Amino acid sequence: MSGARRARLSARFPGERLVIPAGAAAVRSNDCDHRFRPHSAYAWLTGLTGEEQAGHVLVLEPSGPAGHEAVLHVHPHPPRREDGAGAFYRDRRHGEFWVGHRAGPAETEELTGIRCVPLDTCGTGGPGRDASHDPELATALAELRLVKDAWEVEQLQQAVDHTTAGFEDVVRDLPAALAHPRGERRIEGVFALRARAEGNGTGYETIAASGAHACVLHWTRNDGRLDPRELLLLDAGVETDSLYTADVTRTLPLSGRFSPVQRRVHELVLAAQEAGIAAVKPGAAFRDFHHAAMRVIADGLADWGVLPHARGDLHRRYTLCGSGHMLGLDVHDCARARATAYTDGVLEEGMVLTVEPGLYFQPDDTTLPAELRGIGVRIEDDLVVTADGARLLSGALPRTADAIEEWMGGR
Repeated sequence: MSGARRARLSARFPGERLVIPAGAAAVRSNDCDHRFRPHSAYAWLTGLTGEEQAGHVLVLEPSGPAGHEAVLHVHPHPPRREDGAGAFYRDRRHGEFWVGHRAGPAETEELTGIRCVPLDTCGTGGPGRDASHDPELATALAELRLVKDAWEVEQLQQAVDHTTAGFEDVVRDLPAALAHPRGERRIEGVFALRARAEGNGTGYETIAASGAHACVLHWTRNDGRLDPRELLLLDAGVETDSLYTADVTRTLPLSGRFSPVQRRVHELVLAAQEAGIAAVKPGAAFRDFHHAAMRVIADGLADWGVLPHARGDLHRRYTLCGSGHMLGLDVHDCARARATAYTDGVLEEGMVLTVEPGLYFQPDDTTLPAELRGIGVRIEDDLVVTADGARLLSGALPRTADAIEEWMGGR
C-alpha cells in the first residue's frame, strides 16, 4: 500500500530527490518533550506511526529514467555496553534504558521493505525538495491524499466508532461532571481515557464547551462549570493507532431535556445539516454543501425575525465559519492542497469530509432576543462520498432532539 503511494508521488517529480521528514520531538518544558506524532505525509508514505519515528527521514532517491528508490534514514540501534556507557544508557531521547526498545535500520527494513540506513547519512545525497520547506512538494502530498482508499475509510470508521463510545462515556459520567467545579475538564478527561485506551489519543484538542463557551469556535480551555439549564457542545475525535481521526460534534442538554428555545435552535441547525448532507455527492462542487446549509440558516433566522431578510450574507454574523472540511490523517486534512483541487474543486468518490453547520449567539449581542443570547449549537458528522451520494460514518450517534433526549435518558 505505502509502495503504491510512493510510486504516485514519484511520478509527480521525475528525477528529483524528495525528502519527507517525520519531524522532530518538541520540547514541552525544560527536559520534557511533547508526545511525538509523525508528520502525516511521512506516515502515509511509510506506514510508520509510532513515537520512535521522531527525527527519521524518508528520502526518495532518483533511480533510473523517471523512478525513485525509497530510503529510510533512521536512528542506529544503540549498543548496550557492559561498562554502562554509550547511547543505550546515556541518550535520554533514544537510549533504550530511557525509552524502551527502538527498531534500528535492520529491523525497520524488515518491517517496511524499505532500504534503511543510519540517520547520519541523510545529508550525503545532495540537494533536493524537502517537504518541510518546499510548497510544491507539500501541495502534491496533500492532493494525493484527497481520495481515500478502502483501507483508509475502514480506519476512519474505526475512529468514528471509538468516538461514539467516547460520547457515550461522557453522557454516563454527566452526573459527576455536573457536580465538579471544572466539569468541562472532567468531560475532556473522560473522553481522553477512551481515546488513549482505544487508539493513539485524541485527533485534536477536545472542545467541551458549556453555556456561552459554545460560542467560542475553538474553546479548548475547558475549565468551566456545568449548569443543568445550559447546553454542552462537545467536539471530539479519537485518533486510531494508524493516525486517522474522527471529528464529531453533538450539542447536548445538560439536564437531559432541551428547553423550547434550545430545541428551536438545535432543530434549525439540524435542518441546515440535513440540507448540507443531501448536497454531498460525486461531481458536486465542494462548496455546495456549505451553501445549502447556509440557505436554511438564513431562511430560519429571517423567519424568526433575527434577520430582516434571507438575502446576502447577514447570517454570517451568527455562523462564523465554513460548514465542513476534508478528514483523514489530519483533522483538517489536505489543507495544503490547491484551491482548485479542494475548496474550489469537486467531490469525488472516496473523499471523506465533515458537515458541521452551527449557530453561535454571542452572550453580549444586542441584535438578538435575550432568550437566544449565549446559545451555541453545532452538529457535525463524518461522511464518505460514494458512487451515488454519501454514507454517514457517524450515524450511530443520535442527531435529532428527540433521539438525543431518549439516548441521554437511557444512560
